[in-house]
Amino acid sequence: MAPRPPRGLVSALLWGLSLFLSLPGPIWLQPSPPPQSSPPSELHPCHTCRALVESFNKGLERTIRDNFGGGNTAWEEEKLSKYKDSETRLVEVLEGVCSKSDFECHRLLELSEELVESWWFHKKQEAPDLFQWLCSDSLKLCCPSGTFGPSCLPCPGGTEKPCGGYGQCEGEGTRGGSGHCDCQAGYGGEACGQCGLGYFEAERNASHLVCSACFGPCARCSGPEESNCLQCKKGWALHHLKCVDIDECGTERANCGADQFCVNTEGSYECRDCAKACLGCMGAGPGRCKKCSPGYQQVGSKCLDVDECETEVCPGENKQCENTEGSYRCVCVEGYKQLEGICVKEQIPESAGFFSEMTEDELVVLQQMFFGVIICALATLAAKGDLVFTAIFIGAVAAMTGYWLSERSDRVLEGFIKGR
Repeated sequence: MAPRPPRGLVSALLWGLSLFLSLPGPIWLQPSPPPQSSPPSELHPCHTCRALVESFNKGLERTIRDNFGGGNTAWEEEKLSKYKDSETRLVEVLEGVCSKSDFECHRLLELSEELVESWWFHKKQEAPDLFQWLCSDSLKLCCPSGTFGPSCLPCPGGTEKPCGGYGQCEGEGTRGGSGHCDCQAGYGGEACGQCGLGYFEAERNASHLVCSACFGPCARCSGPEESNCLQCKKGWALHHLKCVDIDECGTERANCGADQFCVNTEGSYECRDCAKACLGCMGAGPGRCKKCSPGYQQVGSKCLDVDECETEVCPGENKQCENTEGSYRCVCVEGYKQLEGICVKEQIPESAGFFSEMTEDELVVLQQMFFGVIICALATLAAKGDLVFTAIFIGAVAAMTGYWLSERSDRVLEGFIKGR
């Protein structure tokens, strides 16, 4: 059975609008799918209701000077009631409340249409604040400012000044959230009424608190000076009201690997890799090794590379030794190459002549061209330099040369490049 449209102009219009939006539009009106991205965080329904009411109020401001549009405003207001409180104006405002793509707004408006009509015609005088009447009292989506949660409990610090004015109460104004205070930098405590770690009270009165930063390594302090520390941050030790850096490397608090050494930093330490020559070390460089790596030997206080090439380490003919850092390698002498573990002499190909790569057909064509050139030259000499015969001679030479080169131009160029 087809759904029956509701009675009443406003209800019918909203029902038709929701039905129209649920139908697939023509292909040229359907928007292209949005690019794939992480889904946005879902807003609390209170925010949707607040935005709906704000848009409704803007619609009222937009239509405040409108009328029925029939031309005789006085007669229309007398016979049809005033436009200001008319159903016509309500319909015009509701048509522009939600943008076409705001489906949450359309859904909420569809759920609350009867409430909006009731407020417009019956409750507007006694409850002029639509947000309070609709979102808080009727739909119970929102809470008064300074409260949160299903029961609209007061935020820490009170409803007048939630979180002491130095933080944000989670879920404030909605029926959700935990009411936890997210304090600004420098402030802490349940209601942000204390100074946070690394800050001290520079000024305080009944309604005001100023927190200023302590000296660098101080976690708690009585003032901004180095000597005002009461507690130190991790990596520092309190000594006569000053925070002194702890040397983790000297106190064996560091945790570095076997092939690393410790470097102390302010409030912490770093682990750095030993030199390649070392098996364990106490610092940077080959002079701080605990033991030398294979391929290195102790020379004085340092671990230095062993030159394995000083001994016979590359057996076989035409091989030579190349020393490397901590090792060596065997390579073939110049003019030889490695082949299956032995060094063999490199074969240098002999240079081939320019005509050696020509095919038999190309040789025949070249011979014909040669005899053609000779005949043309003799004809030109017989003509004693006549311009006509000279032109014929040049043309014939150019034609035969072009024909031959077009057949093997790539090979000719390659031959010239290689110097053949």
